[in-house]
Amino acid sequence: MADDNQEVSTPSPRPQGGRPDGPRPDRGPGGRDGGRKFFRRKKVCKFCVEKIDDINYKDVRLLGQFVAERGKIVPRRLTGVCTPHQRRLTAAIKRARNIALLPFAAR
Repeated sequence: MADDNQEVSTPSPRPQGGRPDGPRPDRGPGGRDGGRKFFRRKKVCKFCVEKIDDINYKDVRLLGQFVAERGKIVPRRLTGVCTPHQRRLTAAIKRARNIALLPFAAR
């Protein structure tokens, strides 16, 4: 039987640590393993906190906080505004744009 004499090739063992480069370096303060954990505060709706029921399209200073530098409306996940207020805010920004109180786009 000629098949019994053949050697079976096995993969070479990996170095210690399980990675070809060795063990993982310590990640430092921002990493998952060590240091301080990053704590993100829950965003609260500015309109709910200040109990603003109606969002006036003429209040350019307030609306300008929710318009990006390029003229885009900033999304809820970035501003922390609740859904009903974001809808009213969007409508007010669009009204203010139509009567030229706010720009449609940056220059």
